[in-house]
Amino acid sequence: MPDLPVYDCPRTPAAPNLDGTLTDPAWDVAPWTTDFVPITGSGPAPRYQSRAKLMYDDEYLYVGGLLEEPHVWSTMREKNTKLFHENNFELFLDPDGDGQNYYEFEINPLGTIWELTLPKPYVDGGVPVDPTNLPGLRTAIHVDGTVNDPSDTDTGWSVELAVPWADLASYNAGRATPPNAGDEWRMNLMRCQWPHEVVDGTYVKGTDLEFWVWSPQYVEDMHLPDRWGVLRF
Repeated sequence: MPDLPVYDCPRTPAAPNLDGTLTDPAWDVAPWTTDFVPITGSGPAPRYQSRAKLMYDDEYLYVGGLLEEPHVWSTMREKNTKLFHENNFELFLDPDGDGQNYYEFEINPLGTIWELTLPKPYVDGGVPVDPTNLPGLRTAIHVDGTVNDPSDTDTGWSVELAVPWADLASYNAGRATPPNAGDEWRMNLMRCQWPHEVVDGTYVKGTDLEFWVWSPQYVEDMHLPDRWGVLRF
């Protein structure tokens, strides 16, 4: 199996204004990840570009995702529902890297979120703690186009998150939170992408869900934390 990808996460001297656009100058210190690839690590490249930025300060881990999408559509508005049934952006964090007690976050173009904790992977009998609801979490969405309008062509949508260290500390027992310079966590990022058709002026979801990820899993199973990439502070 190839080496895991590594993202060197910079400290930001200024907190960004969270409006979903990733245009605040504070984001300039953060490099882009490599483009997302199919979850299996093989096959055709994703049709649309997906990439992300991360940075941190004393209070938050900031995550920004930029998703190319010519037709932004979404219907799910109820918090803590299974958002992978439609297009979404996902974050997975295992701060101590032991493959246990890890955090999963999902968000869709309407700004609806789902949070859950996995005590251990599903393959090992894990049962999610759902919902998790980090009390200090902040989120923002921006759509470069119009949601649920098949008559036009959109550019895409973007996500900004501020995940508080105080809420992540319970996933990182015995280690520094916020992390010290040089500390390493395990992380992955994913985009769920469903095909669609336009029927009578309305988007109709197809059946062949695709998973596009930052760190390939080499199987269609995101819940193998030992195959996630490295988030280095």
